[in-house]
Amino acid sequence: MANAGAKLENVRGSVSDALFELRTLHGAGVVAPMRPDKVLRVAGTFLRWGASPATGVATAAIEHPHEIAVLDERGALSWERLHRRSNALADSFARLGIGSGDGVGIMCRNHRGFLEATLAAAKLGASALYLNTMFAGPQLAEVTVREGPKALVYDQEFAGLLSGVPGDVTRIIGWVEDEGTAELTLDGLIAAGSEADHSPPPGKARFVILTSGTTGSPKGAQRSSPEGLFTLAALFDKIPYRSGMKVVIAAPLFHSWGFLHFVVSLPTAATMVLRRRFDPEETLRAVERSRADVLAVVPVMVQRILSLPEEVLGRYSMPTLRIAALSGSALPGELALAWMDRFGDTVYNLYGSTEVAFATVANPEDLRAAPGTAGRPPRGTTVRLFDEDGHEVPPGQVGRIFVGNEMAFEGYTGGEGKQAIEGLLSSGDVGHFDEAGRLFVDGRDDEMIVSGGENVFPREVEDLLADLPGVSEVAVIGVEDAEFGQRLKAFVVLEPGAELSVADLVGHVKANLAAYKAPREVEFMAELPRNATGKVLKRVLGRDGAAAAGGSSVPEDE
Repeated sequence: MANAGAKLENVRGSVSDALFELRTLHGAGVVAPMRPDKVLRVAGTFLRWGASPATGVATAAIEHPHEIAVLDERGALSWERLHRRSNALADSFARLGIGSGDGVGIMCRNHRGFLEATLAAAKLGASALYLNTMFAGPQLAEVTVREGPKALVYDQEFAGLLSGVPGDVTRIIGWVEDEGTAELTLDGLIAAGSEADHSPPPGKARFVILTSGTTGSPKGAQRSSPEGLFTLAALFDKIPYRSGMKVVIAAPLFHSWGFLHFVVSLPTAATMVLRRRFDPEETLRAVERSRADVLAVVPVMVQRILSLPEEVLGRYSMPTLRIAALSGSALPGELALAWMDRFGDTVYNLYGSTEVAFATVANPEDLRAAPGTAGRPPRGTTVRLFDEDGHEVPPGQVGRIFVGNEMAFEGYTGGEGKQAIEGLLSSGDVGHFDEAGRLFVDGRDDEMIVSGGENVFPREVEDLLADLPGVSEVAVIGVEDAEFGQRLKAFVVLEPGAELSVADLVGHVKANLAAYKAPREVEFMAELPRNATGKVLKRVLGRDGAAAAGGSSVPEDE
């Protein structure tokens, strides 16, 4: 009887999930009435290809052939043209010997070539490996040797970094600076390939997104396309993406946050507005000119936009913007409030990681009520907090964050994985839930320091100092200390014209937190070292001679 009851409960859950998926996707306009002939073509494509980017571009080409898919610095591409061009590129890739299971490295900025290479790889069942556009030559060589792609698609500006890439990797230029180049180019391969539709490959398309590498060498996190559209429905239930929207994707496409907005744009047939380089004012201008509904950014981009002179900010109101979607690094509560006070309550903050995908979403109401919160889990996602012994912690207490959902990664390409407890993966962070069930992320679980016998998480101190008028940016790390074992060191960037002393900063912490949480050393810097998605590179700050990065060390007097 117990087994029968469990089976009945599972059936009820499955039916409930299916109804939720249908209702949510219908509300988003993804499931909508269409001509019978188109219904048959779309259904046939989905049945043959499954939930793949190849399906997304093919069905968008059927339903919205003449609508704009991509608007970049080279102009506009319709969904029909994007589909046909990626077909032709897949045909040329196949002629180069690329097939199911092979790797295609992509080191491109935000432009159509990134999308076309990704779609072509998906149509062949190849694995797309996304490479950070801020890699130095040795990092690029290390990752390509480790991951072993058969081809590398790169923007021509990165040609000087390829000397360490193995010679048997086929090189293809994605964005051409020199029109007279004799090298293989995406446009040349597209022109030479057949635009005819492909048959589904024997294996699923896979995507390898590198971890940010803020504390070490970037790892390749691999995942496949999901089985269906439930995961997207769960996301649409939290963030109101809608069919036919216009999306300015400022976050790098090689990063999971930018890539997610490419994925979301496929079933919604959204127009993706892309620029190769982020510029604060140009981003505002792109939103207004395109009448964008969505702006996908990382927190440091919002910070740089809001740091524009008032006479510049005053030129833009972005009346069509409905969603300012943020992820990729911690979002300080005061930054979210500053954006919403100026541009309206549009901020949706997603917390997750390359490994666990998304964990929680904070909507504007959450951020108004509890600034700094990471929000609540979407449907189908489980978030639980455990202590060091693997026991779940009571509500309100700090614990290690573990997440489970359909989009969790399949493991690092090197073979290792993340710690799991009861089927949930570690996010690598620690946090707590408030009385309303909202998650707060208190810091990285490997950043906790023990100073004089007390546990301290740098994130709490960072958030407090960031609220202090005159402070532009701050990062706090633990360093070795002969007396206390470890101590906190703060790296601070002041706003132009601000005059704050070490005593001001330390005194602010002591006035609001326990004395042992006050940094015992402060270093003023011109800027913090960051990666392409805005995450602070704390491993760089922790090296000897960090002052050479732009500041001078100022020890506390005590």
